[in-house]
Amino acid sequence: MSGGRKKVFKIEPFKHKVEMDPRYAEKTWKIIEHAIHEIYSHNASGLSFEELYRNAYNMVLHKFGDKLYTGLVATMTGHLKEIAELIEASQGGLFLEELNRQWMDHNKALQMVRDILMYMDRTYVPTCNKTPVNELGLNLWRDHIVKHPKIRDRLLNTLLDLVHKERMGEIIDRGLMRNVIKMLMDLGSSVYQEDFEKPFLEVTANFYRIESQQFIECCDCGDYMKTAERRLNEEMERVSHYLDPKSEGKITHVVEREMIANHMTRLVQMENSGLVSMLVDDKYEDLGRMYSLFRRVSTGLPTIRDVMTSHLRETGKQLVTDQEKLKDPVDFVQHLLDMKDKYDKIISIAFNNDKTFQNALNSSFEYFINLNSRSPEFISLFVDDKLRKGLKGVSEEDVEVVLDKVMMLFRYLHEKDVFEKYYKQHLAKRLLSGKTVSDDAERSLIVKLKTECGYQFTSKLEGMFTDMKTSRDTMQGFNSELAGSNEANEGPTLAVQVLTTGSWPTQPGAVCNLPTEILAVCERFRTYYLSTHTGRRLTWQTNMGTADLKATFGKSRKHELNVSTYQMCILMLFNSADSLSYKEIEQATEIPTADLKRCLQSLACAKGKNVLRKEPTGKDIDEDDIIHFNDSFTSKFFKVKIGTVTAQKETEPEKQETRQKVEEDRKPQIEAAIVRVMKARRVLDHNNIVAEVTKQLQSRFLPNPAVIKKRIESLIEREFLERDKTDRKLYRYLA
Repeated sequence: MSGGRKKVFKIEPFKHKVEMDPRYAEKTWKIIEHAIHEIYSHNASGLSFEELYRNAYNMVLHKFGDKLYTGLVATMTGHLKEIAELIEASQGGLFLEELNRQWMDHNKALQMVRDILMYMDRTYVPTCNKTPVNELGLNLWRDHIVKHPKIRDRLLNTLLDLVHKERMGEIIDRGLMRNVIKMLMDLGSSVYQEDFEKPFLEVTANFYRIESQQFIECCDCGDYMKTAERRLNEEMERVSHYLDPKSEGKITHVVEREMIANHMTRLVQMENSGLVSMLVDDKYEDLGRMYSLFRRVSTGLPTIRDVMTSHLRETGKQLVTDQEKLKDPVDFVQHLLDMKDKYDKIISIAFNNDKTFQNALNSSFEYFINLNSRSPEFISLFVDDKLRKGLKGVSEEDVEVVLDKVMMLFRYLHEKDVFEKYYKQHLAKRLLSGKTVSDDAERSLIVKLKTECGYQFTSKLEGMFTDMKTSRDTMQGFNSELAGSNEANEGPTLAVQVLTTGSWPTQPGAVCNLPTEILAVCERFRTYYLSTHTGRRLTWQTNMGTADLKATFGKSRKHELNVSTYQMCILMLFNSADSLSYKEIEQATEIPTADLKRCLQSLACAKGKNVLRKEPTGKDIDEDDIIHFNDSFTSKFFKVKIGTVTAQKETEPEKQETRQKVEEDRKPQIEAAIVRVMKARRVLDHNNIVAEVTKQLQSRFLPNPAVIKKRIESLIEREFLERDKTDRKLYRYLA
């Protein structure tokens, strides 16, 4: 047989049964035995494989299969013992080469023997429950070569030594390694696992245990991660070149345990290079590497997430309690947005947009934003700043981006109703002063709020826009009527916005004596309005208006002053007097004290806007001050806008007043929720009422359990509910 090609022999069946003589059987076996010796001695070219096949066929047919099989085992065993001595005698690097060469030869010989004994394999072997020839040859190789006392340990140590050399950067013969390890795999999974894989994994664990300890002592976190990543890739590459593919999961698990899992806490907490340092310095590549490595370990990502959350909460807490940053609400909110953008980018680039990290980020923001009770007010002030001037000239797409970011912060608020209170105040001022950048942007934000919180949240805000449109229509009608009368050009021009009570954050009871000229035109408007609308009552909100005044200083310096209605009332007094005492101004105008002082401050103390002056000089207004008309006032602008001196944030009393209004507004909402719950459940215990009411209202605010208890008491007094007679914590709904 040449070239190892498989021969197929066809034997004609015997027509007459003839018994084989035992002596002839012995002779026949000797012929086959000699052929096997020749095959193992590489002298098979002169053999007649057809004749050999026929001889083996005859032996099996005439019941000498056992002799044939037993002889095969003995002959192959003898040859393998000789081969074992040759392999054992090979020196140094030739050991594996000799083993591999003998293994290749054994496989070729085994193929030829199997072809000769094919009939025995098909009939005798299954009938007598013997091992097939090919498997027998592998088993004998395993037992006499691989398991040989002087070969087994030497083989293992040689393989492990080569792997170690490769790990240390040396070049090895990977083809030879692949052949030898495939030999172990061909001999059965148990041989590969017990004689190589198991000790290989133990040695690998020890190698990386020592190496990781050395690296972690001298490297920073980023460099250590690069090393761990490189080692993992090397091991996976090693598997692909010469190990069993099934070993990949086991070997990577060892590396993950020794290089990552055993050092996770120390790595993330490394000073100046650990996770916090990476987050602060936006080290996306290092963070991404840490994420991809740590995710291989069951507790890896929770470890990163916990440290990130802790850092976020601490950083956020410092931000929202920093008194310097609280001085500027717009800057305060911008810091929050910048922080959110920073971590959104980290999660997107480095953490594969992991939802669990996004959830941790959201929960952290929700935690620290609500540590500052003024967050709702500051977010509203930020919106106010952007919609007044901050978004001027910005594209529609960029406006939407800013509004979406605001909505993101809004979602974190527990007290959304407090935001609503402030937002309504700020929106009212923007609309009434005509200082909004874009009606589209205003409406877009209201749509977003409506989507988030429902119609009830925005119904009054939408009503404010309706009032503005209706007011424009009303003024067109009023001006048309004036144009048709003789009074068209007499007195001041009036622009009125009619605000629906309840939709606007008006302050009823704000008293102010308007100048006679203004009162006349106001009365004309009242008459017109009530003639076109029945059942309405008008109340002038003088604290919310503005006025344009023409003023002359010195002999001929003329300016147009843009002032509030209160400031107009004060300035008009100086048409008939050059100086007035504070008390005289207060008595003439009846402007509330706090507002009066702020107005006088802006008129007499603001540099460049001081159309009045006071004695004695100073930054504050006192009740014994004398106010003079500043005849020497100059400005390079013809139009001079004089704002009222106000704090951007609420003062403490104003803050308390707003908080009180919010608490009052919450009472009917809490009661309505209690009634809804009880109407559906009929009977319910106290703790479950609190839980369900909280669940219903959390989209607007988180109700205090003590307040819920008080509202329950109120409903019991008004006979909406009653207590159970036996269980005081159980309530019943009274239809």
